[in-house]
Amino acid sequence: MTSSIRVALVSVAGAVLVALVVVVAATRQPVFVASPAASTTTPAFESGVFTSGDASVSKMPDTAFVYAGVESQQSTASGAQSDLAGKAAKLIARIKALGVADKDLSTSGYSVGPMYTPSGQTVSGYRASEQLELTWHDVTTVGKALDAIVQEGGATNVGASFGLADPKAAQAEARTLAIADARSRAQAMATAAGVSLGQVIRVSDLTSYAPPVPYEVGAAAPAATQLPVGELTVSVTVEVDFAIA
Repeated sequence: MTSSIRVALVSVAGAVLVALVVVVAATRQPVFVASPAASTTTPAFESGVFTSGDASVSKMPDTAFVYAGVESQQSTASGAQSDLAGKAAKLIARIKALGVADKDLSTSGYSVGPMYTPSGQTVSGYRASEQLELTWHDVTTVGKALDAIVQEGGATNVGASFGLADPKAAQAEARTLAIADARSRAQAMATAAGVSLGQVIRVSDLTSYAPPVPYEVGAAAPAATQLPVGELTVSVTVEVDFAIA
């Protein structure tokens, strides 16, 4: 085979090979590979002085929350409900006669249901009950109000608790003191560590507020009911993070 013929065959074979490669490539599904972009910034650890503070303020309660209820037990549900309606009307009338405004009186509970024998299989009667809640704005006379509600209003169970008409004001005062306490602690920590305290990064209020604990008065005693008012303690706990200057 002459050299010119060999060159021609090689050229043809190369062309065929290229054609085959093109055909095969055209029948494949495209595959895309994305390389992750290089991060231009590296997250830095946030340094700072992290501390907490707490404070308490004492306030004399200015509001009493009174709970009063009546109930009835009858052989039928309608009988229990009807009898309860009369008792509740008497109690509500006495409460309003004490000067309680409509906005300060509300129903906190009402129920009518069966009672069962000890075996739990037979209905022995029906019980109906109604619970009222009223706001009393003179804490020095709440004992007299309770006596009137029980002795003249017919309430069979009563209770009372003390609170503040505007608790947010006391909470704000305690919160300010708690933040100052946190700053004082943070300054001491920064001084000990040999750094300067910077600006506040974040502040969190960690306080959980509990409702006032009620007095369970029950049936009024012959003597006048006395409920010492005392003081309420409003406590606040905060978490404050400071930057390092």
